[in-house]
Amino acid sequence: MTGLEISRRHYLSVVAPGLAGVPHAAALLGPGSEVLGYDDEVSPDHDFGARVQIFYRDRETVGDFFTARLGVDPIDGMTVADWLLTPTQILASLTRGAVFHDPEGELARRREVLAWYPDDVWRYALAAGWLKVSQEEAFVARAGSTGDDLGSRILAGRLVRELMRIAFLVERRWAPYGKWFGRGLGGLKLAAQLNPPLRGALAAETWREREAMICTAGSLLAAATNELGLGPPVDPAPRQFYTRDIRVLDAHRLTTALAGEITEPVLLGIVERVGRRAGIPKLAGTIDQAVDSTDILGDIGRCRAAGPLLGLQGPLPPESSL
Repeated sequence: MTGLEISRRHYLSVVAPGLAGVPHAAALLGPGSEVLGYDDEVSPDHDFGARVQIFYRDRETVGDFFTARLGVDPIDGMTVADWLLTPTQILASLTRGAVFHDPEGELARRREVLAWYPDDVWRYALAAGWLKVSQEEAFVARAGSTGDDLGSRILAGRLVRELMRIAFLVERRWAPYGKWFGRGLGGLKLAAQLNPPLRGALAAETWREREAMICTAGSLLAAATNELGLGPPVDPAPRQFYTRDIRVLDAHRLTTALAGEITEPVLLGIVERVGRRAGIPKLAGTIDQAVDSTDILGDIGRCRAAGPLLGLQGPLPPESSL
């Protein structure tokens, strides 16, 4: 029996009868593998069991609960900064799970707000994701061709992770944290097509094979991005990297296409303030795309303090010499 079902039965058989006549809502949201539906026979060895969150109508507890996890109550609306500074793993934990009782829709309304990014924030996140791919896609072959096989493998792994993040974005699904990242990908519609080249890139023995697999996966996702209609389509076929014997997607083309369709003033301000390199917007993206620290991504207070890092406010760092 799954953790969600254990908790549901506990609520119905024990908690609800004890609250008869008391206005409340009940759910299981927030941290926990069972909230994501990924618990198994190993999970009960710690932090596992029947648990239910009760929200009393007269205590503002629903708003308090969401504010504690997001830094804002979504019922009041999510600003651009709220979206960019909230890790997807937290959004997943609040939009999945289960609601056992919600007669006034207090939980449902907030979960609906958090269902997905507004279109321009979505464009921005996708543009930043493709920018990260473009910045390293040629390095798999470049490192490998110099005899640096380990470096080529590491770079392939980094690109696989970025392409996986793009897959979640394309399918409007909040990516979970690292332990369940691969399993989460398996639940996407694109998984059947993407898994072979992604696994192939990680298992390849030569840099040529890695290059080919990364290009295949990138082309699949570029075509899927085109189908969203969020920006003008780009040719998803791989191409030569300058005059070198290297094949890439030239993923920055997607960055430019998507960013060019953004009209939201705050996002346009970020693009304007941070600037461009060779005509391509320099996008830090969302907090997940800019930061790779468990202790930061798991702490909403530290995430919300990272606004200047993403170009949202305050002084920007000096121009990079790279």
